[in-house]
Amino acid sequence: MKKEQEKISLFNLVMLGLGSLIGSGWLFGSWEAAKVAGPAAILSWIVGAAVIGIIAYNYIELGTMLPESGGMSKYAQYTHGSLLGFIASWANWISLVTIIPIEAVAAVQYMGTWPWKWAHFTSQFVEHGTITSTGLLMVFAFIIIFTLFNYWSVSLLTRFTSLISVFKVGIPLLTIIMLGLSSFYPGNFGTSLSSFMPYGSAAIFKATTVSGIIFSFNAFQTVINLGSEIQKPRKNIKRGIILSLLISSIIYILLQATFITSISPHMIAEHGWSGINFESPFADLAILLGIHWLSVLLYMDAFVSPFGTGVSFVASTGRALAAMVDNKHLPKILGKVNQKFGIPRIAIVTNSIISMLMVSVFRSWGTLASVVSTATLIAYLTGPVTVISFRKMAPNFTRPVRNSRLRFMAPFAFTLSSLAIYWAMWPTTFEVILIILLGLPLYLYYELKNDWTRTKKQFFSSLWMIFYLVFLTIISYVGSKEFNGLGLIKYPYDFIVIIFVSLGFYYWGTESRLFTKYFKQAQRVNDKVIKPSKTE
Repeated sequence: MKKEQEKISLFNLVMLGLGSLIGSGWLFGSWEAAKVAGPAAILSWIVGAAVIGIIAYNYIELGTMLPESGGMSKYAQYTHGSLLGFIASWANWISLVTIIPIEAVAAVQYMGTWPWKWAHFTSQFVEHGTITSTGLLMVFAFIIIFTLFNYWSVSLLTRFTSLISVFKVGIPLLTIIMLGLSSFYPGNFGTSLSSFMPYGSAAIFKATTVSGIIFSFNAFQTVINLGSEIQKPRKNIKRGIILSLLISSIIYILLQATFITSISPHMIAEHGWSGINFESPFADLAILLGIHWLSVLLYMDAFVSPFGTGVSFVASTGRALAAMVDNKHLPKILGKVNQKFGIPRIAIVTNSIISMLMVSVFRSWGTLASVVSTATLIAYLTGPVTVISFRKMAPNFTRPVRNSRLRFMAPFAFTLSSLAIYWAMWPTTFEVILIILLGLPLYLYYELKNDWTRTKKQFFSSLWMIFYLVFLTIISYVGSKEFNGLGLIKYPYDFIVIIFVSLGFYYWGTESRLFTKYFKQAQRVNDKVIKPSKTE
């Protein structure tokens, strides 16, 4: 009983999810999206929420069927063998480990705009949107603090994030109310289709990925990766994902609407949506409207929101790296779990060091966010294929949640993930795929050491993914100019090509499933799942 009580409750789980979802995205996203798509940016948030919600739909069945820490790094390996499992877990880990420095950079960038005389020294942290060498030391300090909050226990983590999440939800809601009462120009949405979509319909989809919208919704996997550490996982994984995504979606959409309607029409007429330049978007708006006390709260939240998300993602990233050790493609020491606290301490510290190295090279929020979004979506490509493969390979597995519309939703999620990767634009897709390929030498080394005789069969089981990544790179390069391609395929015909080709690769992937020793591991995990009663 004591052990169950020490696990994460539904309330704490939702707060942990919100603590991850409402981070630097709300501070930057509305402004960035409006610059790209104008008033139509509100549709970008709806599209982004729908894309992530449909992707999450597939993972709910997987997460409740196989409730384990770092689960998202293991599912593909269970159904397709070691290579696909490595690609999925490596891409997922890259996205997670990049979020840690992103949140630290966001906090430091906002510190750099503090208007008070006593805080004048913070202006040297940022220069032209890039972290300086002095600011880098502050970023390192944030990363170390994120790590320390995860170093001792899950209970400390959940108490901290539950408290901070209440603050993180409250400040955006207060901002929506106060800005809405102080400045409300509904005419900013436009009086015609051309004024509502000043940059065309393609900009709606472009903003979904390049403005940090996908990045803002991505954190639902925090719930999945905590797996067996959750009270009543067969019920609470589903509830935690749905509630945290729903609450954050409503907040983000209202924030975008508030941003659009709060700006003076004279400013829009003078600069256009793409020319509006704020250093601290909502705080700058509050100052312009004379709500100085709100600007103070916003500057505080610009510190608190990224801080809470950074703490949450240190937890997820540590478990994701430890899970890769379970897959036998990384040194065993990285998977060592502290017996007293149940925390993968070495993995957490290693991730922090890598985060510091990454931010030393990529010193802007936008660059890091592009890497996160694309790497995450590449990892998500395996989810729909894996959940359908499990249906065929393990029809008798205990499924606390059995999604009735999965036959349609799985290929739909795969197609949407593919489109969202394309929306990231050339050359981001190519650059992220290269980063993923950098992990293959590690894979080959451990396969030579552990299981080389079976690698050939598992390679062919994963061949569809390798060819699909090549296709996504090519279509991004030759696609429409709206998405930074050569324009050999015009918009929206590029979307049509991706939809049809993605369905072909999806069915190839589901038919490439393979029974391996890893599938037996999935059986052992599922054997511990309690079958739902008929009344549930």
